Amino acid sequence: MTAVSPLAPATLPALPVVAGVRLAALNCGIRYKGRPDLMVAELAPGTTVAGVFTRSLTASAPVLWCRKVVAGGRGRVVVCNSGNANAFTGSVGEAAVRRTVDRAATVMGCTPEEVLVASTGTIGQPLPDHKITENLAAAAARLDAGAWADAARAIMTTDTFPKAATRTAVIDGVTVTINGIAKGSGMIAPDMATMLSFVFTDAAIGPRALQALLAKGAETSFNSITVDSDTSTSDSLLLFATGAAGNAPIEDAGDPRLRDFRRKLDTLLLELAHQVVRDGEGASKFVTITVTGAASRRAAKRIGMAIANSPLVKTAIAGEDANWGRIVMAVGKAGERAERDRLGIRIGGVQVAAGGEVVPGYDEAPVTAHMKGQDILVEVDVGVGRGRATVWTCDLTHGYIDINGSYRT
Repeated sequence: MTAVSPLAPATLPALPVVAGVRLAALNCGIRYKGRPDLMVAELAPGTTVAGVFTRSLTASAPVLWCRKVVAGGRGRVVVCNSGNANAFTGSVGEAAVRRTVDRAATVMGCTPEEVLVASTGTIGQPLPDHKITENLAAAAARLDAGAWADAARAIMTTDTFPKAATRTAVIDGVTVTINGIAKGSGMIAPDMATMLSFVFTDAAIGPRALQALLAKGAETSFNSITVDSDTSTSDSLLLFATGAAGNAPIEDAGDPRLRDFRRKLDTLLLELAHQVVRDGEGASKFVTITVTGAASRRAAKRIGMAIANSPLVKTAIAGEDANWGRIVMAVGKAGERAERDRLGIRIGGVQVAAGGEVVPGYDEAPVTAHMKGQDILVEVDVGVGRGRATVWTCDLTHGYIDINGSYRT
């Protein structure tokens, strides 16, 4: 196990009970020894589900299955394993999903179409699903409404710390709870979600409304982060609503009664996404990049991601080198409009460049001092419009090479 990231939160938050949710974690020997590698969640009858998934053209078998389940809008069980992605495994992988789903439905007393599965780990290796199916009854016997920390650990691969967040919101006078767990450390450039994240609430919200809330929230959280520019085959973000809190069911995402819930859900998703970046493989610095003055929000985000994904920018940050010329380079390659002679750059709040050139009397000392910290802020104005976006990344260190160069060995 790699040392815990220096950017990790001081503690894992204590997640409260969410009515209608029970979880279990255990080791079934898929890859790891001495740690849990199987997570099972049981949801109350009537639970609605929403999901966003990778748009990778080599999406895993679990992703293909979950897309069908989410289209039905109902979910009763989640089965997630770590250590094997069950991706690029063809019909063998699809059969493994089907056997897992059928067994889970039998053990948990629901239909196969209410079982969602997720897998994370090595791509291209057949999943020994018998190790999962043989342990599902044992997992069911361990189901516990308070097992959040164990569940968060069971879905980890190269993660150095478990990721979790919680919020409460008020819907029509009723207090509801939202809990979320996530995993992710490498192969992070989400395209619809993050590697794996499961969010649960006891609110009563219909599947269409839930889907709209999740898709919008993912866009400014999980879809606005990057560790290494690589999109996983397994990206899955699932949101479940058990309805056990007792509020009147809401079917329209635009219903004003969801205003507080939407805000709290968005902040929870962003907190989880930030934790993924803070656990970026080999990361030593958390980087916030804000782009303004772009032709549109989409253009601003694309420019921000060009900066965030640049190996030259990321290694300069790792080396604590205030080499702002690399930021200029990344803006120029993004493929979006940028006015060279209006371009402005700030690092750590210090104006570095303006009007397309270095500011007169520029003193690099305060910028260098900022670069030595753990939280780095880069602000870029491209001078063509009103588009604005913020993205988050981490630096690129030799630790990333160490982890990925030996991942299978």
